[in-house]
Amino acid sequence: MRHPSPFHRATPGHGPVTRREFLWRSGGGLGGIALASLLSGEGVLGSGAGEGPLPPGRAHHRPRARRVIQLFMAGAASHIDLFDYKPELVKRDGQPSDFGEPVEAFQNGLGPWLKPVWPFRPHGQCGKPLGDVVSDLGRVVDEMAFIHNLVGKTGVHSQATYLQSTGFQLPGFPGMGAWVGYGLGSINENLPSFVVLPDHRGFASNGPKNWDAAFLPGQHAGTILYPGRETPIADLFPGKAGGYVTGEGEAAGHRLMAEINRRHAATREGDARLDARIRSYELAARMQLAAPEAMDLSREPDALLERYGVRRNPPTWPAEINAAEEAHHFGTKCLVARRLVERGVRFVQVWSGNDNSFPRRNWDSHEDIRQDHGALAAGFAKGASALIEDLKQRGLLDDTIVLWTTEFGRMPSSQGGKGRDHNPYCFTNWLCGGGVRGGVTVGESDEWGYKPRDRANPTTVYDIHATILHLLGIDHTRLTFRHNGVDRRLTDVHGEVIRGVLA
Repeated sequence: MRHPSPFHRATPGHGPVTRREFLWRSGGGLGGIALASLLSGEGVLGSGAGEGPLPPGRAHHRPRARRVIQLFMAGAASHIDLFDYKPELVKRDGQPSDFGEPVEAFQNGLGPWLKPVWPFRPHGQCGKPLGDVVSDLGRVVDEMAFIHNLVGKTGVHSQATYLQSTGFQLPGFPGMGAWVGYGLGSINENLPSFVVLPDHRGFASNGPKNWDAAFLPGQHAGTILYPGRETPIADLFPGKAGGYVTGEGEAAGHRLMAEINRRHAATREGDARLDARIRSYELAARMQLAAPEAMDLSREPDALLERYGVRRNPPTWPAEINAAEEAHHFGTKCLVARRLVERGVRFVQVWSGNDNSFPRRNWDSHEDIRQDHGALAAGFAKGASALIEDLKQRGLLDDTIVLWTTEFGRMPSSQGGKGRDHNPYCFTNWLCGGGVRGGVTVGESDEWGYKPRDRANPTTVYDIHATILHLLGIDHTRLTFRHNGVDRRLTDVHGEVIRGVLA
């Protein structure tokens, strides 16, 4: 016997039920929420808002990578103490600094030259010198490409953080992960395309504005997750005080929201904000199943947790900066990042350091490089090296880019004897993974690590962003969004692909 289609009315004399009506009438709240995708596809909510400029599953050219993990050191990590070895600083340590030109320092940190506070030793087949505090990276240094001639535009934390995160120094522009999600869409519809793992102590400069969608459709904003917390995802499930919430009551609430959204959409054709809001509800419903599993580290083997520096039952840490504590927290975020990209998240941003802690728990080491950088650097190096090894072992490194960055570097001269001032004139990034040539250094700084050796040809954040997009199969000049009469893009009107880091 042939059964009638669920899209066909049983009442004689009436036409067939549309898919839209069927979704509203069946499935309770989730069916109603899912209507958002149908409305968008039928043009009710606008012409493909949020679908991105590229056809699903396609790119401008053959991609070398599908995913990105960005490691952001908030507060400005010192390139000359971690990655960019300067023998001249060792030779001139303690002598009056002389840059050969007037220098505008952020806090007058123009004391005597200060040698690297940790010895440097060569690592890997490439022989790359690394500061001892990040020696764990020596195991994977042959996978990494270093860029030592990166320049910024400002020594102000908030502006410089915006620049690295969004390509602009002012608020109101989308984060890089939002652009990637907009251009390529989601790999796994049950998880966000862009996930942010903040420092466990709080946000860096600008907070969520670093990963906002701005003028892009709202569903491309970063979703904040807190690994290790009792509730890693805010508001995904009812809190302890909401024990009275039943499944039936929640479904009724979904149905009410769906009805309100339907009425709202009917009077506001083409409003992409509504589309983004409904999509967020739809994603939240799917995440109730997918996200907790992705965040669950309980089944990871002890040996792997140990490599990341993660403890199943961490002790109560002392008040002073502690390398084991930093390794546990940063390693946890790195391991969750691996699990997320493994499950189809397109872009994961991992933050180290926050902006307002005391004693200092960020990278802004004006007072004491050894004290401030020590635990943070050792903890990050342990987690990052384990992440790269883990990705490689699982076959994920071939199509996952790992990008390490910070807002600017630090001066080769001393501040107060033990610290270093801001240096926006030169700093370091490194990359590895999908399509990146490992074991190389591209671009040099001068003998002090003060400015690029070739000042006429520095590397900029626009070049970094252009290269990341290129490896993902995107031409950075063609990924645009019309806003206020301007075709905006991540790289503004700048940027060249850094050919020297391409495999």
